[in-house]
Amino acid sequence: MRFTKMQGCGNDYIYVDGTKEKTGDRAELSRRLSNRNFGIGSDGIIFIDPSEEADFDMQMYNADGSRSEMCGNGIRCVAKFIYDKGLKRSETLRISTGAGVKEIRLKFEGDEVVGATVDMGIPVLKCSDIPVICPEDDPVRMKIEVDGALREVTCVSMGNPHCVVFVEDTSAVDIERVGPLFENHPAFPNRVNTEFIRVVDRGHIDMRVWERGSGETLACGTGACASVVACVLNGLTDRRIAVKLLGGTLDIEYAENDGHVYMTGPAVRVFEGEIFDV
Repeated sequence: MRFTKMQGCGNDYIYVDGTKEKTGDRAELSRRLSNRNFGIGSDGIIFIDPSEEADFDMQMYNADGSRSEMCGNGIRCVAKFIYDKGLKRSETLRISTGAGVKEIRLKFEGDEVVGATVDMGIPVLKCSDIPVICPEDDPVRMKIEVDGALREVTCVSMGNPHCVVFVEDTSAVDIERVGPLFENHPAFPNRVNTEFIRVVDRGHIDMRVWERGSGETLACGTGACASVVACVLNGLTDRRIAVKLLGGTLDIEYAENDGHVYMTGPAVRVFEGEIFDV
């Protein structure tokens, strides 16, 4: 099986052309190949498959073999993969995901694709659709008990569920301990991605993320989008801000005119290879 290793702000996945490669049990394959000691090493595997409703379909598996509906950093790399491999030579692409069809506009430096802007759609704020169990049916500034303390959080879905927690210092968060407590909290029926956010000013935030099924990652595109939405809903930032992650910076706009969230960031090919034991 041929593969391409790619990353967006350090959020790294193994990319496979599902139109050509036979992949067998994809969940087991993701668990095995994502292992950073005994496999290729990644946050998961993304397969580019045929689609009846868009140019291509994106199927995402986390490092533990579980499925995710959407990955913001991943979909930019999917678009670059499609263009670089000549699957479709277009500056704009439509990719179907578990969170619906997303439109992507590629960014170039000369002839090279270096990134993309993705229309991430309208954020989901209805508790039952995120999903999150909201005592007052309001996901903004809701309170849940975590690790014996009452925590104020704002929950948003960008096709997958997010719990945004505002902190004074992201580096002080014991994320390996508290991340799983949020991920598996009974308030989140489908588990949850958790973003720990420090507001720097009206145009900048710092972010660390614990992703369900993968643990702490260097970046999360949908998480960055959810965090900006949460910041706006809490009156903490403007609608267009820079999100600084451990692996780089994403530019996010929560547009006032159409209510959509637009994400702009890099897409980088790291290396290519072939694995025989699939």
